[in-house]
Amino acid sequence: MQTCPLCQTEGASAFHQDKRRQYFRCGECALIFADPAARLSPEEEKAHYDLHENNPNDDGYRRFLNRLAEPLTERLGQPALHGLDFGSGPGPALSLMLTEAGHNMAIYDPYFAADPAVLAESYDFVTCTEAIEHFYTPAREWGLLLGLVKPGGWLGLMTKLATDADAFSRWHYKNDPTHVSFFSRETFRYLAQRDGLNVEFVGNDVILLRKTQ
Repeated sequence: MQTCPLCQTEGASAFHQDKRRQYFRCGECALIFADPAARLSPEEEKAHYDLHENNPNDDGYRRFLNRLAEPLTERLGQPALHGLDFGSGPGPALSLMLTEAGHNMAIYDPYFAADPAVLAESYDFVTCTEAIEHFYTPAREWGLLLGLVKPGGWLGLMTKLATDADAFSRWHYKNDPTHVSFFSRETFRYLAQRDGLNVEFVGNDVILLRKTQ
């Protein structure tokens, strides 16, 4: 039994075991998470991220990110809003795309753009693409993300969503050793109800949440 790192409920049950690590599922918020004992060191994690090729000028990568950028900008409506791309990585392509759309963007990444000053601001919207699955302490990071968004503002996420145990056993997404927290629609509905958010699922891996107050 494990304590859920997102909702802090005790008694998360064993969910899956592979050659590398064990996974647990929370009965309260449905988060699936990897055994904390199997985490990489910060140095190993950083070395893995250095292999990513997130080129802001790559058309394919832009099309991938546009699956979040387009529906988010449609809902934002007015231009020149203040946004933050959290977990921007070594090539902050999404912030560039949203700047091109007329918004004023800041970036933050614990390895590549660790400027604490940007975390002292509040934003009309915050994006977090392919990063939330890396959160070792998602309760803390989720609270941080929500605290950065102004009342009425938007949180735009991109992460692949977990489904059932059989699909999880064959899921390539879990094989990345830096992926440790796996969210589902059930998880985001739980968070939306708990934290006063409206949630909308766009496709299979884009989640838009709006603060209701």
